[in-house]
Amino acid sequence: MKQFKTVLIAASFMLGAIAFTNAQSSKVAHVGTQELIESMPAYQSAMSQLEKLEKTYTADIEDLLKEAQNKNQRYQAEATSKTEEENASRARELQSTQEKIVQFQKNAQQELQKKETELLRPVYEKARTAIQKVARAKGYDYVLDSTTGAGGVLLADGYDLASDVKKELGI
Repeated sequence: MKQFKTVLIAASFMLGAIAFTNAQSSKVAHVGTQELIESMPAYQSAMSQLEKLEKTYTADIEDLLKEAQNKNQRYQAEATSKTEEENASRARELQSTQEKIVQFQKNAQQELQKKETELLRPVYEKARTAIQKVARAKGYDYVLDSTTGAGGVLLADGYDLASDVKKELGI
């Protein structure tokens, strides 16, 4: 009988330890953040604005290039009737124009990157906040990014928060 009590006490301690361990385990969910963000209207609006700005810069650069090409063709056609000094001056002018176009391209690229950061930062923050809110409300301790290539998760068999987060965002 004494052995039976000892075994019963040991078994109850083991069951208690197992229950305690299970209670302490973390709940994990996953969400494809890139897909989620791309489905947000604010992201689509930002991308539309960036595309318009990029088209404007591209058109400006193309106009500058056409102008430089036309000037070059005109100078080439007139080269035989001009002095060496005038041709050298024109060559320097064309070189300067080319350098200005290259600088304009660099500035345009920098402005596009700056604008992209400015427009997308609030979108990423809104998504992050919504993910945290939904995860906390559903009792998840960890949310892994299941976007392909993100390296956040190797297997995503857990609960996917995307639909709940979209609901939170009103998408």
